[in-house]
Amino acid sequence: MASYTPMIQQYLKVKAEYQDAFLFFRLGDFYEMFFDDALKASQELEITLTSREGGGENKVPMCGVPHHAARNYIEQLVEKGYKVAICEQTEDPKHAKGVVRREVVQLITPGTLMEGRGLTDKENNYIASLTSFDDQTFGLAYTDISTGESRVTLLSAHFDEVLNELAVLSAKEVVVAQSFDGELQKRLRERDVLAISFEDNDSIGDSYAHLLKDVKQNKLEQTASRLFNYLYRTQKRSLDHLQPVATYQIHQYMKIDYYSKRNLELTETIRSKGKKGSLLWLLDETMTAMGGRMLKTWIDRPLIDRSQIERRQNMVETLIQHYFERQDLREKLKEVYDLERLAGRVAFGNVNARDLVQLKRSLLQVPLLKEILKGLADEEAFKVADELDPCETITDLLEQAIIENPPLSLKEGNMIRDGYNQQLDQYRDASRNGKTWIALLERQEREKTGIKSLKVGYNRVFGYYIEVTRANLHLLQEGQYERKQTLTNAERYITPELKEKEALILQAEEKCGELEYELFTEIRELIKEYIPRLQALAKAVSSLDVLQCFAQVSEERHYVKPTFSDERRIAIKEGRHPVVEKVLNTQEYVPNDCFMDNEREVLLITGPNMSGKSTYMRQLALTAILAQIGCYVPASEAVLPIFDQVFTRIGAADDLISGQSTFMVEMLEAKNAITYGTQNSLILFDEIGRGTSTYDGMALAQAIIEYIHKHIGAKTLFSTHYHELTVLEDELSKLKNVHVSAVEHNGKLVFLHKIKEGPADKSYGIHVAELAELPKELIKRANEILQTLEEPAALEVSVTKESIIDQPLTPQAQVKKETKNEQPSQLSFFDEPKEHKKQDLSSKEKRILDHIKELNMLDVTPLQAINTLYELQKKLKG
Repeated sequence: MASYTPMIQQYLKVKAEYQDAFLFFRLGDFYEMFFDDALKASQELEITLTSREGGGENKVPMCGVPHHAARNYIEQLVEKGYKVAICEQTEDPKHAKGVVRREVVQLITPGTLMEGRGLTDKENNYIASLTSFDDQTFGLAYTDISTGESRVTLLSAHFDEVLNELAVLSAKEVVVAQSFDGELQKRLRERDVLAISFEDNDSIGDSYAHLLKDVKQNKLEQTASRLFNYLYRTQKRSLDHLQPVATYQIHQYMKIDYYSKRNLELTETIRSKGKKGSLLWLLDETMTAMGGRMLKTWIDRPLIDRSQIERRQNMVETLIQHYFERQDLREKLKEVYDLERLAGRVAFGNVNARDLVQLKRSLLQVPLLKEILKGLADEEAFKVADELDPCETITDLLEQAIIENPPLSLKEGNMIRDGYNQQLDQYRDASRNGKTWIALLERQEREKTGIKSLKVGYNRVFGYYIEVTRANLHLLQEGQYERKQTLTNAERYITPELKEKEALILQAEEKCGELEYELFTEIRELIKEYIPRLQALAKAVSSLDVLQCFAQVSEERHYVKPTFSDERRIAIKEGRHPVVEKVLNTQEYVPNDCFMDNEREVLLITGPNMSGKSTYMRQLALTAILAQIGCYVPASEAVLPIFDQVFTRIGAADDLISGQSTFMVEMLEAKNAITYGTQNSLILFDEIGRGTSTYDGMALAQAIIEYIHKHIGAKTLFSTHYHELTVLEDELSKLKNVHVSAVEHNGKLVFLHKIKEGPADKSYGIHVAELAELPKELIKRANEILQTLEEPAALEVSVTKESIIDQPLTPQAQVKKETKNEQPSQLSFFDEPKEHKKQDLSSKEKRILDHIKELNMLDVTPLQAINTLYELQKKLKG
């Protein structure tokens, strides 16, 4: 290192403390990067890679970005999951001895963004911390540094619970100790955590101790302290907007695990990962950014406290009944800017004058909102109105201090109103009068010299000057002006009086700019004192925004107010899938009823593909979620229990990152429901078992149904193509068969999309393939194979009530008793005639059996398997 130049040595010393970040090293008007940072940044940012002499034998790789354009490049890197350390000059070069002192003034990471395109208006940007304890529990704390919201909880020993909570938060960055388990770090990265950062200090710091006043448990204090220590160490500035840490427990809300949230497409769709087509897309009629964020939070965390739910419902009902007042509220809310993030920017020190004008305009809407709510003459509306704090002191201050259309930059001045500060008015008067004098001088000199083109101009190098073109120089008297600069077509002059006025004007403008910035800083500090009140106001406005959103959607889409049953009863009349109904638009959606009670816990749903089984299942879950966030629901009548959890196994998906197949994901989702489900849960299982062989799948499906029925008792919808399972209705007292009806008309399949009692009569699989327009030759061949398989001579499925219910569904087993003392062997779906069992196999049969043993069923498609079975059967028949 000694061979490098002093500047490169300084760079390497700073870089050693920020090994996991790009170091933006300030040199003049550029941020420069060197060595590996330069090589990588040139690729990621697509900028030119150069080099410079660094004092060693080889040139040092280098690339850089202009200081004024750095924000765009930083955002690009952070969006990709990188961290950027900003290293600035921290002393005046005029006073520096040797290399100018430089220090990192901020570390920008995916979880600490305060502004820019990486910060979506209607989404939070959470950074979390994890702490593992000796008793195998985990502490989880999180904050959105742009809004100041902070919470902490203690989670069980199951790391899946931690992953699920981080997925709900969509946390961009997780802070852990250096000693945190490496395998668990890997699982965090697999779940789309952009950045993992390290902080070993978990002791409470004086600067934020007041934020932990409501946290009473040592484990929670440690977890939150780890997060705050990381933030204070890396951001190196005021974080006065951070709110006191709130503790919570996940069982205070309806639990929706990662898989179920994805399967139900609550906030994004499975296919496009976008908002359109999700429940959030359907509901989002919010008028403010902070209302949009709260809506997403409510969807992620439905309530289980009946009184809280009904309080929201009552306010929605009031707003539905007062259409015109609701429209007035929407208009006023449209004028409210993002109070949460404005407060954060005030505390962080990056607020500008335009932001403060937005703050003032927002606060001016608050008295109008209160007036509208008071006019509703409703107790719940009065409570909401009382929560709206107008913060008149801030409004008056900003009205007196900041002009309506200030410049974007704080260095340009012209943002403080006349009359706000006497000294500033004096400087402005001197500057304005000086400029008036300049204009008067120009007019006088034109009259005196007779030169109409004479002008008084200004530039930063020479200041003010009198300019005369060469064609008019003969009109000037000798020594009239002092020559200052010669141009191609003109001469520039000065006079002592002009220089005197110039000094007065420039001094006034300079002092004016400095004083304006000082005054703005004072105003910002005064507003800081009101940050807690602004944050409380933001929460109240956000809540009002979401409730009016529920009223707007409920009225437009003809939803009804649900009631809640203490007897775990479901009675939905003409229920609809809210998102599908909106997507269909003018097309008519076929509604369906759903009735379940203590004698009807499990619905076994059969019917053809594409008939609407999955839609029917999803609409029940979405209806329950809508009810428990306080919204009305898509039905003509609705009675629901309050569910503690929703579990789903819908659709085929694999998890390639974790190396898990479709069937493994299916089993993990099933395990999650079976392990954590309770009597008060809702379970939706769609086609369980289809990811493996027919017999394995059927065996698992039956075993899962029986287990839920006997041991959990949750309300369960279970769709299947295994028609053999419909006999379970006779043996499981709380299971009922229903089916989605379809009819054949002129050889074509017509879906009725209507749920009816009883099992379906057939699967219609080939009809669905025909609807998908598979080749006619293929459809014809499939029908031939189906007829062959259904012939009496073909192998038949032997299923009795006793065998289905009491025997494991294992195809290799034979049902027989060798002696009275022997136990019956496992069920065979394809029993051979008894006389065949007593005969030795022929050589042809042995060859066919060997051929079957050699088949790798995992490498063949269902169609290939059917064809193979058909050919083997033909050989056996000879």
